[in-house]
Amino acid sequence: MSELNIFLGPPGAGKGTQAIKIAEEFGLAHISTGDMLRNHISNRTELGKIAKSVMDEGHLVSDDLVIKMLVERLGSDDCKNGAILDGFPRTLPQAKSLEDIKNEFPVDKVFVFEVDEKELVQRILSRGETSGRSDDTVESIKVRFEIYTQDTEPLIDFYNKQDKVLKINAVGEIDLIYRNIAKHFN
Repeated sequence: MSELNIFLGPPGAGKGTQAIKIAEEFGLAHISTGDMLRNHISNRTELGKIAKSVMDEGHLVSDDLVIKMLVERLGSDDCKNGAILDGFPRTLPQAKSLEDIKNEFPVDKVFVFEVDEKELVQRILSRGETSGRSDDTVESIKVRFEIYTQDTEPLIDFYNKQDKVLKINAVGEIDLIYRNIAKHFN
C-alpha cells in the first residue's frame, strides 16, 4: 500500500517546488498533473492539443481525463513508496475519486499552502516571464483564482473532516518552508 500526500493551494503557492524537494528527500514519486498535461502538449498529442487550448484560456481539463492519467501513473514503479500529488485533486469529484483507490493508495496528509493573493500574482507573473508558460498571464491568473476559490477551496473542509489537513505558511525562504513540511515526513 502506497500512501498519497496531497499538496493543495492556489496557483503560484510553491507546491511544485516543495513537492520536488520532498519527493527526492523521502523517496516518493512527484506527480504533477500539470506536468503530465504539458508533456502531452509538447509532444503534440491529440490530448495535448485539446489540453493546450483549454489551459491557454485558464481553464482545467476534464476530471475524467485527469483521473485516468493519474491511475495509470500510480501504477509506475517509482510510486511503490508513495507519492506526492501536486495539482490533484482540484475538485470534490476528483477528491472523491481517490476514495475509489484508497485501498491501494490511501491519502495520508493534505498540505494546504497559504499565501497572500497579491504575492501569488507577482510570483506567477515572474514565473511566466522566466519559463515562457503561455498560461501565466494576468487574464488567466484571474480565471485560475476564481476556479481555485470555487472548486478547490472546498477540499480543505473535505479533508479537514478526515483530520488530514496540515496548513503551511508558504511565504518566506524556500528552505524554511521545506523544513516545515519535511518534519511531517519523519
